[in-house]
Amino acid sequence: MKETVRRKHIAFYIGSLHKGGAERVFVNLAEYFAQEGYRVTMVTQYRKEDEYPLPEQIARVISEIDEKEITGSRVRNFYRRVKKLHAIWRQYQPELVLSCIGKNNFMTVVTTMGTGTRPVVSVVGEAREEYPSRLMRVLANLLFPFASGVILQTERSRDFFSRRVGERAVILPNSLNPDFMKPRYEGERERRIVSVGRMDANKNHEMMIRAFAALGDRYPEYVLTIYGDGELHSYLKELAEKLGVGERVELPGVIPNVAQRIEKASMFLLTSYSEGVSNALIEALATGLPVIATDVPSGGTVELMTDGVNGLIIPAGDQKALEAAMDRLLADPVYAQELGREAARIQERLAPERVNRLWKEYFESIIER
Repeated sequence: MKETVRRKHIAFYIGSLHKGGAERVFVNLAEYFAQEGYRVTMVTQYRKEDEYPLPEQIARVISEIDEKEITGSRVRNFYRRVKKLHAIWRQYQPELVLSCIGKNNFMTVVTTMGTGTRPVVSVVGEAREEYPSRLMRVLANLLFPFASGVILQTERSRDFFSRRVGERAVILPNSLNPDFMKPRYEGERERRIVSVGRMDANKNHEMMIRAFAALGDRYPEYVLTIYGDGELHSYLKELAEKLGVGERVELPGVIPNVAQRIEKASMFLLTSYSEGVSNALIEALATGLPVIATDVPSGGTVELMTDGVNGLIIPAGDQKALEAAMDRLLADPVYAQELGREAARIQERLAPERVNRLWKEYFESIIER
């Protein structure tokens, strides 16, 4: 009788698959490993509306305790969550589980102890936001050395953690969305400045609109379009009206086919105070747009861009610097397009087949260790 070869089993652990940057990275990786012949299980604490879909061959497990088990004691509820997640690892027996985002990493390290499953923790956002308190930082530096692997996305992130954590961490990038793997548009540019992102205080779209309004008299033919939605949508619309550019600032909300909507634009703006490695920025660069982006504390921007080579980098929160950078690109479209052509070269660096292979090689090294 022919012996059946057991497929290697990888699990992913995250809060939910609600549409967001980290969630999309996890779904993309899960799909890749499934296509490579691995058994893949996606474990989430919750199931929410408007989630990324999963292929049928990827199992979905919910780790949250039942409502009838929840009591008034936070300690007891926490113990039951730990116990249930530990039982999931023992039942499904993945060789490796990848987790991300704050406390999820702590849970993964603790609950995999004694199960034979190797925990790999990842920090995909701004480390200071994922671990904002002294206690969270102490726990990260205490628990991460017990993980089988630590993944960071920028070199600056190493400095946040202890030397023991930083020295054993690897830097692995996110792969580019395949929708953005295509030749750069080389035709006439729309007189449109674009941005993509959730409308919250951190994204600082207010500074973007104010800078656009300040340059309005010099470039009256341009329109600013911000794709996305959020709690500040109404405020930003009112601000544009107040500044006299209401008819030239478009806020169409969340839309499909972003790649097609932005590829002919004249410029892309990222004005966040903080980011990890921004997927929106990666995609704008890959599209070949002239980009202006803020230098976020995590180092996510400088990980992708070299100032004056494939885009312009400005200090976070500096409206005057943004105005000057926008003026420079709008006044010199030839220079702007030179930056855009160089930006598009990121397709080679972050091509899915290349980046996914790096993740696979790292996971295999841990499984075989």
